[in-house]
Amino acid sequence: METFNNFTEEKRVTKRRQRNTMRRRRKNKGKRSGGSLWFLAILCVIALSALTGCLLLTAKNYSLKNEVNEAMAYIDEVNSITTYTEEEMQAIIAKEVGEASEEQKAEILDEMKAMMENGDGTSAMLRYFYPDEIVVASDGRYYFFPILDTLRHHSYENEQFIMNDDMILEYKENDNIVSRKGIDVSKYQSSINWEKVAGDDVEYAFIRLGIRGSSEGKLVLDDTYEDNIEGAISNGIDVGVYFFTQALNKEEAVEEAEFVLENLEGYDITYPIVLDVEAIEVKNPRTKGMTKQDWTDVCIAFCETIREAGYTPMIYGNLKTFFLMVDMEQLEAYEKWFAYYNTPLYFPYEFSIWQYTSTGKVNGIKGDVDLNVSMKDWKNE
Repeated sequence: METFNNFTEEKRVTKRRQRNTMRRRRKNKGKRSGGSLWFLAILCVIALSALTGCLLLTAKNYSLKNEVNEAMAYIDEVNSITTYTEEEMQAIIAKEVGEASEEQKAEILDEMKAMMENGDGTSAMLRYFYPDEIVVASDGRYYFFPILDTLRHHSYENEQFIMNDDMILEYKENDNIVSRKGIDVSKYQSSINWEKVAGDDVEYAFIRLGIRGSSEGKLVLDDTYEDNIEGAISNGIDVGVYFFTQALNKEEAVEEAEFVLENLEGYDITYPIVLDVEAIEVKNPRTKGMTKQDWTDVCIAFCETIREAGYTPMIYGNLKTFFLMVDMEQLEAYEKWFAYYNTPLYFPYEFSIWQYTSTGKVNGIKGDVDLNVSMKDWKNE
């Protein structure tokens, strides 16, 4: 990742011009723009006392977003995404403190105190103040993605996602539950009593079929795959499978898909076949140098191979996956499974399954398990 100190000379010139533009605008807009900048300073003071290292706090009135961004953001050369570092924010804050009214200060402080008392971190605060963009944190940098009308949006209403007394998330329409309860499992859940799982109202399960190694790239079948898929099916649970990819190109993605298809023979698969796309947290993974287009090509090659075999392909990922790693516009044709461990939902685009916790509890499984809420029932479609 680039830092504030190693921008190209061209970016330095651009940023200076942006800062000068904003200073001229502030002279004409008086208190309105000054309130936004003073807000940055207030947030920094509060953060230093309540959240260690939380220096990336931003403007109260999100209608001023474009003005602030002119002073502190640069445009990513490849993806045209607004992004900035902690150092940039600190530099701007240090120069621009000064002009908010007392009324503005009081209002801002009250809101920030409430958020901190709820345990909200920097990302949550930025998302609150930038509701018209998607904020993604990665490697010490914060990225701001405009919400695009060119992508299909989901129609779910946040208030209709209800956590029941057993801490199971459900989606309701007219007080009727229209979602399905599911889990996803791998060797990390060890031995599973699938009869008890079925008795706990689990309707579907995604079974990890395998992975590609992050260093040597070997294809490996999950140690518990056969036991899990047979146990789930024999107890009336609908199943899909997922494969953790570390493919470098289209050819390796097709190889992964064919490996999955070979190991599906003989099983009644009623739910999607999923490509698990995530940034792996190991030193120097084989995928380290992959571009956004590389990852997108891998997804397409895998999904098309699965589709041609007569199954429903799906892509699993989190915010980093869908905004930093792949090009969503090229993946519109495929089902999405979104991982986000907080509420309310923070994803504007079409998806079918939400993995909402990694610390769920289900009878028949010792320890934690991922829980999912699905708004589709592929078996009956």
